[in-house]
Amino acid sequence: MPATRRQFLGLTAAAGLSLLTGCSGRGPSAAGPSTAGALRLTAAPMRVDLAGHAVPTWGYGTVPGPEIRLRAGETLRVQLANELPEDTTVHWHGLTPPNGMDGVPGITQDPVAPGEGFSYEFETPVAGSFMYHAHVGMQLDRGLYGPLVVEPRTEELAYDSEYTLMLDDWRDGLDDHAGHGAESSAGHGAEDRAGDDPDPVDAVSFGGRSYPLLLVNGRPPEDAPVLTARPGDRLRLRVMNIAADTGFRFAVAGHRLTVTHADGMPVEPVTVDALRLGMGERYDVLVDAAQPGGVWQVGVQPEGRGGWGRALLRYTGSEASTAPAVAERPAELDGRLVSYEQLVAREPLPLPAGAPDRSYDLTLSGTQIGGQSYPDADPLVVSDGDWVRFTMRNTSAKWHPMHLHGHHFQVLTASGRGPVKDTVTVPSRGGEVTFDFLATNPGRWLFHCHNHHHMEDGMLRLVEYEPPA
Repeated sequence: MPATRRQFLGLTAAAGLSLLTGCSGRGPSAAGPSTAGALRLTAAPMRVDLAGHAVPTWGYGTVPGPEIRLRAGETLRVQLANELPEDTTVHWHGLTPPNGMDGVPGITQDPVAPGEGFSYEFETPVAGSFMYHAHVGMQLDRGLYGPLVVEPRTEELAYDSEYTLMLDDWRDGLDDHAGHGAESSAGHGAEDRAGDDPDPVDAVSFGGRSYPLLLVNGRPPEDAPVLTARPGDRLRLRVMNIAADTGFRFAVAGHRLTVTHADGMPVEPVTVDALRLGMGERYDVLVDAAQPGGVWQVGVQPEGRGGWGRALLRYTGSEASTAPAVAERPAELDGRLVSYEQLVAREPLPLPAGAPDRSYDLTLSGTQIGGQSYPDADPLVVSDGDWVRFTMRNTSAKWHPMHLHGHHFQVLTASGRGPVKDTVTVPSRGGEVTFDFLATNPGRWLFHCHNHHHMEDGMLRLVEYEPPA
């Protein structure tokens, strides 16, 4: 998904996203918010080509769905049309809309029935790299997702071009083709099974389901997407984990990654060899094309299981160069990993002095939060204006990426200014993470594990605002 810095809104009706009223293809001036009309996003059955093997799925016309791109301060207007055989909604992952626009059926809106539609409309004041996806059952585990980028009014980063990379685990449409992709070219089978816990004590594992393929921008490793760069260019990569059950490690052979944003929020730049992304997490990184040429492996390795995904970084003028073998693994995957402790927020939350107004200590055990499973779970009550602290201790064998709807939070680290995020991964077997947020967006909001199997098993609590006194 390449884009230059001056491209703002790609619209294609064939891709499932169409313009209902007039809008120019370039960004608005800095004078005020956009007057862009509504966009039509159609959820429908479709087929996706996996390296020449077309399989049925559901999506928004393409997998991933079309990129939605606008500027901070603009109003997002999307008309959802449901052409699926069941209810659906759209959740705007990482954005902080009014509660009624959050896309959670039965909590923030009625589900959109087959043949019906729903209009999403809200302002997007905060820039960042976000995602949209269905939030009914396991629909996200099909192709009902896409990237959403909110550009800042003034871009402070200097780069020549950018790419969005969505990392996904995939098995939809492969039930009748059990052998297709069951072994990656790296020779790693997807051996985990639901309910098993084969992980050794020191393993990093986010889930236990079997996924035959790992995709980057909807493409398997045998048909990898290609990023292009001229020698000396600087690339911006927006790396997003949209998988339902898989945490990933990400690296670019021969190149280091300078992290500039975590979950879309700016951090002081830090240079690492590799990223680890739990489900729902995103990192923006800068990559200097400092090699003289050639084709370089962009490696995507699942944590705690077999399989392999990849893209390719090709320097212009290297069209005749041979691409790396599908299974070639960048050494950088074993190098310095980004960690929350390394990340310092450039725009920390305006937390007051003193102590939080409310604190919740929550044990993550199996697929329970604080010993409870939704819907038989008490709400986590807050009041408008509260400073709230969540401390999570994970006693289970799986790493849990925990996502809070409708808010950004600040991870507490030794620096005192940890990253501002919306999804945070809590390590297994005693791992602990604390974050603070300001309760300034009234409503009923989901707080859940972004392993969608875990969420469906009840790993979900409601953050519920008390009525005004």
